[in-house]
Amino acid sequence: MAREDRDRIRLDLPGRRRRSLLPRWRFGGDTFGEFAEAFARFMGTAAFLIGMTVFVTVWMVWNSLVPDGLQFDEFPYIFLTLALSLQASYAAPLILLAQNRQEARDRVAVERDREQAAQSRADMDFLAREIAALRMSVGELATREYLRRELREVLDELEQERLDAADQDPGGTAG
Repeated sequence: MAREDRDRIRLDLPGRRRRSLLPRWRFGGDTFGEFAEAFARFMGTAAFLIGMTVFVTVWMVWNSLVPDGLQFDEFPYIFLTLALSLQASYAAPLILLAQNRQEARDRVAVERDREQAAQSRADMDFLAREIAALRMSVGELATREYLRRELREVLDELEQERLDAADQDPGGTAG
Protein backbone atom coordinates (compact mmCIF):
# COMPACT_ATOMS: atom_id res chain seq x y z
CA MET A 1 0.00 0.00 0.00
CA ALA A 2 1.43 3.36 -0.98
CA ARG A 3 2.16 6.01 1.63
CA GLU A 4 -0.47 8.38 0.23
CA ASP A 5 -3.12 5.66 0.48
CA ARG A 6 -2.17 4.94 4.09
CA ASP A 7 -2.31 8.65 4.95
CA ARG A 8 -5.69 9.01 3.28
CA ILE A 9 -7.12 6.08 5.29
CA ARG A 10 -5.85 7.32 8.67
CA LEU A 11 -8.43 9.65 10.10
CA ASP A 12 -6.27 10.92 12.95
CA LEU A 13 -3.89 12.69 10.54
CA PRO A 14 -4.77 15.87 8.73
CA GLY A 15 -5.10 15.56 4.99
CA ARG A 16 -2.71 17.23 2.63
CA ARG A 17 -3.75 20.69 1.64
CA ARG A 18 -4.26 20.93 -2.08
CA ARG A 19 -3.27 24.31 -3.40
CA SER A 20 -4.69 25.73 -6.56
CA LEU A 21 -4.80 29.09 -8.23
CA LEU A 22 -8.43 28.52 -9.15
CA PRO A 23 -11.14 29.17 -6.56
CA ARG A 24 -13.01 26.17 -5.21
CA TRP A 25 -16.70 26.50 -5.92
CA ARG A 26 -18.65 24.54 -3.37
CA PHE A 27 -22.34 25.26 -3.46
CA GLY A 28 -23.26 22.30 -1.32
CA GLY A 29 -23.95 22.56 2.36
CA ASP A 30 -23.76 26.04 3.80
CA THR A 31 -21.42 27.67 1.30
CA PHE A 32 -24.13 29.48 -0.61
CA GLY A 33 -25.89 30.46 2.61
CA GLU A 34 -22.65 31.86 3.98
CA PHE A 35 -22.20 33.82 0.75
CA ALA A 36 -25.75 35.17 1.07
CA GLU A 37 -25.11 36.27 4.64
CA ALA A 38 -21.83 37.95 3.72
CA PHE A 39 -23.54 39.71 0.80
CA ALA A 40 -26.47 40.87 2.96
CA ARG A 41 -24.07 42.02 5.66
CA PHE A 42 -22.06 44.01 3.09
CA MET A 43 -25.19 45.60 1.62
CA GLY A 44 -26.06 46.96 5.03
CA THR A 45 -22.82 48.87 5.43
CA ALA A 46 -22.09 52.53 4.89
CA ALA A 47 -19.32 51.54 2.45
CA PHE A 48 -21.88 49.90 0.16
CA LEU A 49 -24.22 52.91 0.29
CA ILE A 50 -21.38 55.34 -0.36
CA GLY A 51 -20.04 53.15 -3.16
CA MET A 52 -23.45 52.91 -4.83
CA THR A 53 -23.94 56.67 -4.49
CA VAL A 54 -20.55 57.34 -6.08
CA PHE A 55 -21.26 54.80 -8.85
CA VAL A 56 -24.66 56.30 -9.73
CA THR A 57 -23.31 59.86 -9.51
CA VAL A 58 -20.36 59.09 -11.80
CA TRP A 59 -22.72 57.29 -14.21
CA MET A 60 -25.10 60.27 -14.38
CA VAL A 61 -22.33 62.90 -14.58
CA TRP A 62 -20.51 60.95 -17.32
CA ASN A 63 -23.63 60.48 -19.40
CA SER A 64 -24.70 64.10 -18.93
CA LEU A 65 -21.47 66.07 -19.42
CA VAL A 66 -19.28 64.16 -21.91
CA PRO A 67 -19.70 64.60 -25.66
CA ASP A 68 -22.48 62.61 -27.33
CA GLY A 69 -20.08 60.12 -28.91
CA LEU A 70 -18.77 59.00 -25.48
CA GLN A 71 -22.16 58.70 -23.76
CA PHE A 72 -23.45 55.15 -23.44
CA ASP A 73 -26.72 55.84 -21.54
CA GLU A 74 -28.61 59.02 -22.35
CA PHE A 75 -30.81 61.04 -20.00
CA PRO A 76 -33.58 58.71 -18.94
CA TYR A 77 -30.71 56.40 -17.97
CA ILE A 78 -32.52 53.24 -19.05
CA PHE A 79 -29.40 51.07 -18.76
CA LEU A 80 -28.68 52.38 -15.24
CA THR A 81 -32.26 51.60 -14.25
CA LEU A 82 -31.90 48.10 -15.69
CA ALA A 83 -28.61 47.54 -13.84
CA LEU A 84 -30.03 48.71 -10.51
CA SER A 85 -33.18 46.61 -11.01
CA LEU A 86 -31.06 43.55 -11.76
CA GLN A 87 -28.96 44.18 -8.68
CA ALA A 88 -32.12 44.55 -6.56
CA SER A 89 -33.66 41.40 -8.04
CA TYR A 90 -30.63 39.40 -6.88
CA ALA A 91 -30.21 41.23 -3.59
CA ALA A 92 -33.75 40.61 -2.31
CA PRO A 93 -33.62 36.78 -2.37
CA LEU A 94 -30.10 36.75 -0.94
CA ILE A 95 -31.20 38.97 1.92
CA LEU A 96 -34.23 36.73 2.54
CA LEU A 97 -31.99 33.66 2.57
CA ALA A 98 -29.69 35.34 5.09
CA GLN A 99 -32.70 36.26 7.24
CA ASN A 100 -34.01 32.69 7.10
CA ARG A 101 -30.63 31.35 8.21
CA GLN A 102 -30.50 33.87 11.05
CA GLU A 103 -34.03 32.91 12.08
CA ALA A 104 -33.02 29.24 12.17
CA ARG A 105 -29.99 30.10 14.35
CA ASP A 106 -32.19 32.20 16.62
CA ARG A 107 -34.68 29.34 16.91
CA VAL A 108 -31.90 26.94 17.92
CA ALA A 109 -30.54 29.48 20.43
CA VAL A 110 -34.00 30.02 21.94
CA GLU A 111 -34.52 26.27 22.27
CA ARG A 112 -31.10 25.91 23.91
CA ASP A 113 -31.93 28.78 26.29
CA ARG A 114 -35.28 27.17 27.09
CA GLU A 115 -33.58 23.85 27.88
CA GLN A 116 -30.99 25.59 30.02
CA ALA A 117 -33.71 27.51 31.89
CA ALA A 118 -35.62 24.27 32.50
CA GLN A 119 -32.45 22.61 33.80
CA SER A 120 -31.71 25.62 36.02
CA ARG A 121 -35.27 25.51 37.36
CA ALA A 122 -34.95 21.79 38.11
CA ASP A 123 -31.62 22.42 39.86
CA MET A 124 -33.13 25.24 41.94
CA ASP A 125 -36.10 23.06 42.90
CA PHE A 126 -33.73 20.26 43.92
CA LEU A 127 -31.60 22.64 45.98
CA ALA A 128 -34.70 24.12 47.62
CA ARG A 129 -35.83 20.62 48.63
CA GLU A 130 -32.36 19.82 49.96
CA ILE A 131 -32.25 23.05 51.98
CA ALA A 132 -35.70 22.32 53.40
CA ALA A 133 -34.59 18.81 54.37
CA LEU A 134 -31.45 20.22 56.01
CA ARG A 135 -33.51 22.74 57.94
CA MET A 136 -35.80 19.99 59.16
CA SER A 137 -32.80 17.87 60.15
CA VAL A 138 -31.12 20.76 61.94
CA GLY A 139 -34.38 21.44 63.75
CA GLU A 140 -34.27 17.90 65.16
CA LEU A 141 -30.61 18.13 66.20
CA ALA A 142 -29.59 19.28 69.64
CA THR A 143 -27.91 22.65 69.34
CA ARG A 144 -25.27 23.94 71.76
CA GLU A 145 -27.71 26.38 73.31
CA TYR A 146 -30.31 23.64 73.71
CA LEU A 147 -27.79 21.35 75.44
CA ARG A 148 -26.61 24.16 77.74
CA ARG A 149 -30.18 25.01 78.66
CA GLU A 150 -31.01 21.36 79.34
CA LEU A 151 -27.84 20.88 81.42
CA ARG A 152 -28.57 24.09 83.31
CA GLU A 153 -32.10 22.83 84.05
CA VAL A 154 -30.74 19.47 85.23
CA LEU A 155 -28.17 21.22 87.40
CA ASP A 156 -30.87 23.50 88.78
CA GLU A 157 -33.07 20.47 89.51
CA LEU A 158 -30.17 18.69 91.24
CA GLU A 159 -29.37 21.81 93.24
CA GLN A 160 -33.04 22.16 94.19
CA GLU A 161 -33.18 18.51 95.24
CA ARG A 162 -30.04 18.95 97.31
CA LEU A 163 -31.51 22.04 98.96
CA ASP A 164 -34.82 20.24 99.55
CA ALA A 165 -32.97 17.29 101.03
CA ALA A 166 -30.95 19.61 103.26
CA ASP A 167 -34.13 21.30 104.45
CA GLN A 168 -35.73 17.95 105.34
CA ASP A 169 -32.68 16.64 107.15
CA PRO A 170 -31.59 19.43 109.42
CA GLY A 171 -28.96 17.28 111.08
CA GLY A 172 -27.07 16.93 107.90
CA THR A 173 -27.03 13.13 107.89
CA ALA A 174 -28.28 12.78 104.35
CA GLY A 175 -25.64 14.03 102.15
